[in-house]
Amino acid sequence: MNHGEGSLAELADLADARLAELADDVVADCVDRMDVYRTVVPREDLRRSIEHNLRYIVAALRDPGDARDLSAPRETGRRRAHQGAPLPEVLRAYRLAFTAVWDVLIRRAGERHEPTRTTLLGAATLLWQLADEHAIELTEAYRAATAELLDEQHQRRAALLEALFTGQVGPDASPWEIAKLLDLQPNADLVVVAAENGALADAGLPRVERRLAERGIVSAWRLTPTLHTGVVSLRPGQRDELFAVLREAVTTRTGVSPPYQALRDTPRALHLAGVALAGIPTGQPDVRAFGTSPLAALVACEPDESERVAYQVLGSVLELPADDRTSLLDTLHAWFDHGGSAEQAAKQLYCHPNTVRYRLRRINELTGRSLTQPFDVAELATALHSLSLGKDPTPGRGQQGGPDRPNRH
Repeated sequence: MNHGEGSLAELADLADARLAELADDVVADCVDRMDVYRTVVPREDLRRSIEHNLRYIVAALRDPGDARDLSAPRETGRRRAHQGAPLPEVLRAYRLAFTAVWDVLIRRAGERHEPTRTTLLGAATLLWQLADEHAIELTEAYRAATAELLDEQHQRRAALLEALFTGQVGPDASPWEIAKLLDLQPNADLVVVAAENGALADAGLPRVERRLAERGIVSAWRLTPTLHTGVVSLRPGQRDELFAVLREAVTTRTGVSPPYQALRDTPRALHLAGVALAGIPTGQPDVRAFGTSPLAALVACEPDESERVAYQVLGSVLELPADDRTSLLDTLHAWFDHGGSAEQAAKQLYCHPNTVRYRLRRINELTGRSLTQPFDVAELATALHSLSLGKDPTPGRGQQGGPDRPNRH
């Protein structure tokens, strides 16, 4: 190698002599131009990285044929990924360092008409090559570290959701902390959505988290072999938007819990969402909300006892032939739906109010419970809610219209 005047080695010596000054200038430039180096990356960290970069350039100018040590850009790429610095800004800082060296060489040429044009062209070619090598190594390391971080975040998110849905929150993580880590909004209503999978681990609501996010709705989702479940945080007015998105995305039976506020109630909400799901006919892609009735929720939490209550209260009605049984139960539902008004129930059923009254008298006779006595009314309402769970207290009744009816409450 020619180490005479104008050689690359002389340029390396020139840059090396000004290395500390160059590093200070590049650091100041980065801090001035990019917020990330004022708020995310510590200044001393940036200074160390820039100085490593400049020393690498100087070494390559001094002996272009030597093997390159690219550990510094790889380490910087990993560190910046962990710090959360955007990749374009990191690459921009590297370009500023290479530009600073080039500016020194150009000024030297302008001041002393040295080095020669051929040497400058060689230096430019080498600098671009070095910059490219640095960018590739840094980018690959940054992306690898980002992938690792995302994988860790996904695993932690899955573990937090599992803790929420099972109620097994560890002593070192409060529900509030879990909500924060899952980005769920504070002081907002929560609902659980449960969709059965179309196939093993095949999400019943494809891309639902992204679809909700596009409408400003925050959610967190878990996929198990049989269910796709999510906790959704709703601000006032977002419930209708949630159901619009669910109906666009639904491919299988999907249930939605009543709104709740305390994350510790998530296991109960998951159960109620599952009850709503089970009330949809098998194979029918649909979305159904459990509703907000406290009585319905109470009944759903004790399904076996609820089945017993349904048969104890309405057993004599359930044992009637299918047509009679269906007309009496439909009438009782309509009467409850319309606040005990025979006239309004008749409009819903397309019959005369006296027909409604006659059927209600039959229910009174068959069950021994009066629709004028508060405790009797409560027992009848509880029994109706129990039938809505989808459990069948009489053999064959699932094919005859009883428990498959929509959940009215």
